[in-house]
Amino acid sequence: MGKININLNFITMSTIRLGVRAKDKITGFTGIVMGKAEWLTGCDQVALKPPVSSDGSMRDASWFDIGAVEYIDEGINAKEVASNKPGGPNKDVPIC
Repeated sequence: MGKININLNFITMSTIRLGVRAKDKITGFTGIVMGKAEWLTGCDQVALKPPVSSDGSMRDASWFDIGAVEYIDEGINAKEVASNKPGGPNKDVPIC
């Protein structure tokens, strides 16, 4: 058996920032962190929004458990996409 490499610098709800680019370690799904959901049960998740597909069509954000997500880079600053008018209900809120 080979040596197991353990990374103790894991992401937590308090350290992950909206707008960073991150990747799900299990599926390889990559995107910008668009939202965070913190649950009473400890099933904390982040929503990753991928770039458009090769044909230019929009792809939906997907929710992943925080422990399975790794930081890639700074992505986009949330101030660059901020709006004066807040949005309404979101159909993509995760169910835990």
